[in-house]
Amino acid sequence: MRHSFFCIDSHTCGNPVRLLVGGGPLLPHLPIAERRQIFVRDHDWIRRALMFEPRGHDIMSGAIIYPAFRPDCDFAVIFVEVSGCLPMCGAGTIGLVTAAIEEGLVTPRIHGKLSIETPAGKIEIEYDKPGARVESVRLFNVVSYLHAADIAVDVPGVGRLVVDIAYGGNFYAVVEPQPSWPGLEGMSASALVNLSRALRDALEPVCSPVHPEDETIGGVHHAIWCDGSVSGKADGRGAVFYGDKAIDRSPGGSGTSARMAQLYGKGRLKAGDVYRQESLIGTVFEGRIESETSMGHGVVGLGSGVSSPSRRSHGQ
Repeated sequence: MRHSFFCIDSHTCGNPVRLLVGGGPLLPHLPIAERRQIFVRDHDWIRRALMFEPRGHDIMSGAIIYPAFRPDCDFAVIFVEVSGCLPMCGAGTIGLVTAAIEEGLVTPRIHGKLSIETPAGKIEIEYDKPGARVESVRLFNVVSYLHAADIAVDVPGVGRLVVDIAYGGNFYAVVEPQPSWPGLEGMSASALVNLSRALRDALEPVCSPVHPEDETIGGVHHAIWCDGSVSGKADGRGAVFYGDKAIDRSPGGSGTSARMAQLYGKGRLKAGDVYRQESLIGTVFEGRIESETSMGHGVVGLGSGVSSPSRRSHGQ
């Protein structure tokens, strides 16, 4: 049986976002977290077909818009990536909002604002569209937090690495320069991929976090390698690893939130502080710790915002 899909391609600070706007599977009207589980069980071939070769590539990411189940949201979204159906994707959200608003795919109840139901929870959006184009998008993310600090693991070829585990919509191993890893300078993307795989394998038997309010969100599948800014336009630089071969060209949306949660948990940021994260290609997200809050089991969390200029690439 042949299947046809209509997609709009865009990018967020360099990282691709493919928005599936036609041909997606019909799913029952349930909370989007439950629809995500159904999609993974019954329709994951669509993700693989659109994200991997020959239609995609190693760093492809994307999204599918669905009607919201929550009455306080404009629409819902399932994120489809080379790494699976993620609970949340910040860069993907910025890209899908830009494409959806410019192409008239959604009609906001309030101009310049959107409420989106994601599998990780409700997020708020503010966007600036002075003319035909969306010029910037600001994302108010799900609650982020530092899950565990100073986890030591032995990584083949490197030695002992000490990392922190932080959540910003996905769980990240956050790595800072240390004796066994001097930093990003001189490291190629392929070297980071190999190192990230080895770190993920080393962490699996010793650290398996589960979200305190949603047991379907768990495991450390991402890593963010942190260093100082080279442009002087940011507070730090980060290379986000995901999937099997992907290094994010953007600074990482949920990764920036996780990085801020880690810095907050270690007393290096406080509520109201701004943190600008630079990617390997020099693009920048501006993050801000918006508030302090609490979650299930007494976890102290943060409300964080991430903003970015928007630039659409051609659709296809």
